[in-house]
Amino acid sequence: MSAVVAIVGRPNVGKSTLFNRIIGKRSAIESEIAGTTRDRLMHPYNLNGIKTLLVDTGGLELDKESGTIEGDVQKQSRLAIDGADLIVFMVDIQSELTSEDYHAADMLRKSKKPVLFVANKCDSSHLEEKQYHLYELGFGEPILLSAIHGEGISALLSKSEKELTKQGFEPAQEGEEDDGRIKIAFLGRPNVGKSTMINALFGKERVVVSEVAGTTRDATHIPFEYEGEPFTLIDTAGIRRRGKIEKGIEKYSVLRTLQSAAEADIAVLMMDFEEGLTSQDMHVSEAILNEKKGLILVVNKTDILPSDEAENRKHYLFRVLKNKMAYVPWAPLVFTSAKERKYIFEILNLSIEINKERRKTISDEKMAIWLEQTLAAHPPKGRKGKREFNVLRARQVDSNPPVFLFYCDWPQYMHFSYERYLENRLRESFGFRGTALELKFKRQT
Repeated sequence: MSAVVAIVGRPNVGKSTLFNRIIGKRSAIESEIAGTTRDRLMHPYNLNGIKTLLVDTGGLELDKESGTIEGDVQKQSRLAIDGADLIVFMVDIQSELTSEDYHAADMLRKSKKPVLFVANKCDSSHLEEKQYHLYELGFGEPILLSAIHGEGISALLSKSEKELTKQGFEPAQEGEEDDGRIKIAFLGRPNVGKSTMINALFGKERVVVSEVAGTTRDATHIPFEYEGEPFTLIDTAGIRRRGKIEKGIEKYSVLRTLQSAAEADIAVLMMDFEEGLTSQDMHVSEAILNEKKGLILVVNKTDILPSDEAENRKHYLFRVLKNKMAYVPWAPLVFTSAKERKYIFEILNLSIEINKERRKTISDEKMAIWLEQTLAAHPPKGRKGKREFNVLRARQVDSNPPVFLFYCDWPQYMHFSYERYLENRLRESFGFRGTALELKFKRQT
């Protein structure tokens, strides 16, 4: 598993700026307005070979009336603290310490997690005078940096690497990233039957199964073979709506669940046959889509209704899913009963197929022919109908997941609907069933 590194601190001390500086792109919204980051943002990061998951959080803010941390943003920050292996505690050296700073420091001490203390916005002289009062927080001498200018970042990363190494995290060995196994993460709300499904596939009770929602507290990785293909089955804790996430160990579980999804090749999104599609299922599917993973939609517990009623229910849910999840029309749908072991191996058969689709490569020659035919069928247009945008060349630049690069005139003028058209044509011509694609656009120089 990756090491989880969480950046925490009160609002507007520069957490998102540091996050973006480390990962090298603007994934987090940066703003002078305090509290802009409304949720955790996570991004994989390679720290000299050590796989890490960097987490940006909303600010830790003290409610002036009740003296408690309140609101969903604060809950998300505490969730990140609970799930982190290393915490980067950031303060603003240019401003006086506030009650939020002291409260955050107290919370971090109680968490008993390793903490790297960072003073941001070190952009001016007289730093020694400004640094002196920071010792009151009890974390010793801070690492001085300027996230906006990139100064002091290397020192922070070096100390982060030493701390994680001390905890037993090691650089990935050559070939470890792709060991040939198809990694499948089973995701979904609590009690939809994820653990029961894995036990049914494996034929033995390898994971705990209980009627009590939330039994699985962490991700469980199970090596497994089917039809000569090696798999790793990943059982995860259920993902509840954010407002339903309880204190303590369940917070840690949700972070590890999302981490498991990031590490998998294929995500199996499990839904309940009786409850049907929920908004939370759609949120999880969007997270899987953003990670460019393979996706299989599974509706479990078809055994709860008599056969006649079950067929009517299947037709109804098929229409609902086709309508509300139209953004993933390429994701196959399977109705299963893990309890009765019905149609469960279709998940593995589809996974084998999707794994091949994710690793498929299209030659430059075939791409050239495809592009000529695609442009002839529907020529691109720029803003207000002008032919300012044009596609000159296209090629596949990566696989697992498949990535396509389009060389264009003025790519900034392309309408999002044309990107969707190109993706649909790629799928019509070359397949790629069950996997997300990534399309990139670059100006021809």
